Amino acid sequence: MSYIILGNVLLSYGMETAFFRFINKDASNKRVVQSTALTSLTVSSILFFTITFLLKDSLAVWLDFKPEYILYALLILLLDALVVLPFVWLRANEKPMRYAVIKILNVCINLGANLFFFLVLPELAANNTESFWSGIFSEENKVVYVFISNVIASGFTLLLLLPLYFKIKFGFNKTIWKQMLKYAFPVLIAGIAFSINEAFDKILLKYLLPENIAEKEVGVYAACYKLGVFMTLFATAFRLGIEPFFFNHAGHENAKTTYATITKYFAIFGSFILLFVIVYIDFFKEILISDSQYWEALWVVPFILLANLCLGIYHNLSVWYKVTDKTKYGAYISIAGAIITLVFNFALIPLISYKGAAIATLAAYGSMMFLSYFYGRKHYRVPYDLKKIGGYVMLSVLFSGVVFYGFERNIYLGTALLLVFLFVVIVFEKDDFRSILKK
Repeated sequence: MSYIILGNVLLSYGMETAFFRFINKDASNKRVVQSTALTSLTVSSILFFTITFLLKDSLAVWLDFKPEYILYALLILLLDALVVLPFVWLRANEKPMRYAVIKILNVCINLGANLFFFLVLPELAANNTESFWSGIFSEENKVVYVFISNVIASGFTLLLLLPLYFKIKFGFNKTIWKQMLKYAFPVLIAGIAFSINEAFDKILLKYLLPENIAEKEVGVYAACYKLGVFMTLFATAFRLGIEPFFFNHAGHENAKTTYATITKYFAIFGSFILLFVIVYIDFFKEILISDSQYWEALWVVPFILLANLCLGIYHNLSVWYKVTDKTKYGAYISIAGAIITLVFNFALIPLISYKGAAIATLAAYGSMMFLSYFYGRKHYRVPYDLKKIGGYVMLSVLFSGVVFYGFERNIYLGTALLLVFLFVVIVFEKDDFRSILKK
């Protein structure tokens, strides 16, 4: 899965961000930008698949995977790459409902296919050993069904988005393409660095811990890491929704003030989610981690939640280098984050196992957040309300620490502190709330 994350970054090579920037930069070139980006991504994706398909056996040996796994992974990468531009087009043209429906259908089809292969197919095969179902069922190779489910879901998604290929149409402008690549390349570097931050902690746990405990430690860490999904979903949904607005609004007179307000409210909601998940973590763990033997790694959850909150704030802060065409700074910041990830993981994992991986994640994303802010002050000064943003985040962190580490996740104290947090927000933001209600 870590390699697929990296593959997705490589195959989109920053064109999503470049697309938003260039269609808003010059409205007269909008159609040319769209068709050039579509052609570029389509050709590069097919070319990548063709070359890697021919080399799949060598890749299987190098990565120590079965050749059929490599084939399915390549198909997933191809199908996902071919829907990148249509999805970006939906976001850019303010069609959130269609975007959301297709994304949800993808998840539902993937889930449904997995349920069929893991629950229904074994029963069908067992009932008649001479049937078609028995012929395609493999007790020893169930992992392949995860890949097949992904291929089915990704293929269905592409079918739903194919009409947009005819709407956008293929075309190519060499000059614009070169300009887009120049803008996108640092975004690609930043994406690769982000992949290191996001995935390499699990990989390094496997290789830096003794063999007799490595698999178990990776398992409990990965299981509890899932509890960070609430912050991840919020931050991702927010970024996908707000990114087109950031670019569309860049030329407005009050753009910087608007960016500052948006970031403040992101911090408020993110801080609330952090505290809410910590307060009710014993409820969420029952839902997301059914096996109690994995609960021993719950210690990492506050670190992962806070790390993803920092990452979300970083994405809001990063508007400065995107709208000023200084994407190279995004690459610098992400590379710094990747270096911090690797240094902290190598230093801490041998000493404190998965706790070190969680600390490394927070150190990386926290550093990226601060670096983006300080660089942004120099190149595109946005009047962020640091007292309120920092105050809400620190209050949430303080309350979370008290509940989780100080009072052993006492739900009554946690609920009281959650209400106190909401009261503080209402008191300090009452004027904004009144103006919103009047509108």
